[in-house]
Amino acid sequence: MRAGSACSAALIVASLSACESPTDPGLAACESPEVSHRRPRPTGPVIIHFAREVDLPARAAIGRRGRSALTTALRGDALRAQDRVVALMRQHGIEPTARLWMINAVAATVPDALLDNIAKLPEVVRIEPDLAISVPVTIMTPDTTAPDAWNLSAIRAPELWATGQRGAGTVVAMVDTGVDVAHPDLASAWRSTAGWHDPYGEHATPYDGNGHGTQVAGLVVGGATSGVPIGVAPGAQWISTRILDDSGRGTVSGLHGALQWILDPDGDAMTDDAADIVVVSWGYSYLINNCYLELEGAIATLRAAQVAIVVAAGNAGPFASSSISPANNPSAFAAGAVDELLTVLSTSSRGPDACTQSIFPELVAPGANVRTTDLTFRGQVPASYTIGNGTSFAAPHIAGAMALLRGAHPSATVTQLEDALTTTAVDLSAAGADNDTGYGLPDVVAAEARLAQLVAAESCTDADRDGYMRELGCNTALDCNDHNADIHPGACDVPFDVMDQDCDGADRVTGTCCPS
Repeated sequence: MRAGSACSAALIVASLSACESPTDPGLAACESPEVSHRRPRPTGPVIIHFAREVDLPARAAIGRRGRSALTTALRGDALRAQDRVVALMRQHGIEPTARLWMINAVAATVPDALLDNIAKLPEVVRIEPDLAISVPVTIMTPDTTAPDAWNLSAIRAPELWATGQRGAGTVVAMVDTGVDVAHPDLASAWRSTAGWHDPYGEHATPYDGNGHGTQVAGLVVGGATSGVPIGVAPGAQWISTRILDDSGRGTVSGLHGALQWILDPDGDAMTDDAADIVVVSWGYSYLINNCYLELEGAIATLRAAQVAIVVAAGNAGPFASSSISPANNPSAFAAGAVDELLTVLSTSSRGPDACTQSIFPELVAPGANVRTTDLTFRGQVPASYTIGNGTSFAAPHIAGAMALLRGAHPSATVTQLEDALTTTAVDLSAAGADNDTGYGLPDVVAAEARLAQLVAAESCTDADRDGYMRELGCNTALDCNDHNADIHPGACDVPFDVMDQDCDGADRVTGTCCPS
């Protein structure tokens, strides 16, 4: 196994070349660096952001059926906004390193003088450094623990499986170090069509040289080839994009590219092959209690496309106000960690949320001594498992829970999924949500029942506002006329007026007579 302290939500460490140190008093300015029209950034890799015209709230209201239109609109918007800047760069022999249409940005390395000119253009909103990111080295040790699936029972996953709900029909995206597709608990769950993205072009099929992504994937969709179940949603499929190259390095623009790929994996806006859920088990561990919004635009866009985003809360506890980004971003759904006694881990980050001052995290899930898949070294060690500790391993439990729920109710929105989980969660401390355990521990059986109600209510119609719905399953008697508020099952029938006011199929009084 990998040492639990290494396999944590502190997976990503950004280079601080743009700041003096993570404790610099000027960090607030450094954490969200901008290029104003008066003060351009120094020479180096940058991300140039443009004004976006696409109305995300309006697109979100359309739901999943509007994904293709949203993708098309985002691409068109980006091309129009970026055209002049890209043309200007090309005149100077500079080619963008990435066209980030999902957030309407361009990544490039631009000289000072040209960057100053670009910053003055009205379509440019801000320019930020394209920081380097890296992964810490982890240590491999053998797994000598006895198989145990306490974590799955804690959230009642096996009970929901018994009803036939195992996450079938849902796709979960791993945005991590990759996934070892040779593992027998993961191989059959891979969606091979548009199911792998390597921005560095080093591997044509899913690969993981670190193990973290494979461990996360196992807890979401892992099977039971060892005789013990591993994943929360074993019937779901996974796709994966890696954020680091074989040397363990990457860039912020690479993170954006990975998140962008999730919305349109095959590059064809007319096909809907986006993931349903994304699990992000990493964060900016050095920015404790800071609101770093670099990825908020991408997360908000995916959410508008009805892609749920679950993010590890971070391992900066036990102190209050220890949230990290992107878990504390307004559009993210943060997962803290508990142990087998359902006690929050001392290392699990606490709230309030540094960005919104709201409850943080939203939920907690098993994140101590949880058994999951590990590297097989291209299939040489197929029975490879590890024990994980930290919020990195709590987040995939929440993502798996969402996969179970959306598998049962494919039309559910992200808001409905989150609502179903938080309102039915098992409270682990004082009554009500708190900044240690959020709303509590998921109960997927109760959440599925709640989601069924939410989805039914969403499809219930009461055009005449008489309190009776025209669809079955809406917790009211069936309205036989939804265009007239005087006609409904609770109305008093006026006999022989050629109208069935009470919807009983006859123009007569069957109960108490109407007042004359």
